[in-house]
Amino acid sequence: MENATPVLVSINAAASSRLKVGRRLVTTGHFKRPITGPVLIAAVGVPGDFIGNVRHHGGPDQAIYLYSMEDVAWWERLLQRRLGPGFFAENLSITNWWTKPRIGDRVAVGDVLLEITAPRTPCATLEARVGMPGFLRTFIKAERSGAYARVLRPGIVRSGDPIVVTPAPVAWPTVAEVFRYWYGLGTDESLLLRMLEAPLAERVRERVVRRLADFSPV
Repeated sequence: MENATPVLVSINAAASSRLKVGRRLVTTGHFKRPITGPVLIAAVGVPGDFIGNVRHHGGPDQAIYLYSMEDVAWWERLLQRRLGPGFFAENLSITNWWTKPRIGDRVAVGDVLLEITAPRTPCATLEARVGMPGFLRTFIKAERSGAYARVLRPGIVRSGDPIVVTPAPVAWPTVAEVFRYWYGLGTDESLLLRMLEAPLAERVRERVVRRLADFSPV
């Protein structure tokens, strides 16, 4: 339903495991499963949740990964198999995902306050997990990225907690706009400037600053 309250379906985490990615065997935290009972969300994420590639995932600006159960259902129809909460390595699986999430949206759930900072950018590990050659291109084309968030206020969350979203200023970019920018699907100087006004994850901000220099007069 369009105006239904977002709800936390599950909190997901994983210990380290091994996965064949191309010709390599990598250590990953991709195989996340729901955790029962109250769960602490700390400033750097879910304690005990393994992050395999700290260059692209995790850290204070990307401490928590949120994904929509409506998008999980969409992928289930496309892939014709059950995926379930945590399949996309999200920490928080959410139903009734709000329309057009923006960088800077604040998400209150349980005792915790989060701030949206970036889209998730897919990697070869995700493609290996799905087991579908070319899935990265499919994921990018679908523009169902989910969102990373920083933790503004740590605390306890539980499955079933309602979620309250405080929208960011409308001048700030949507998560989808940043995702399209990342893959070269739409960039102009005005978008870059809007992005720099928003509380982006630092790795995205650094890339935007470098790209903006291309628009500067010589």
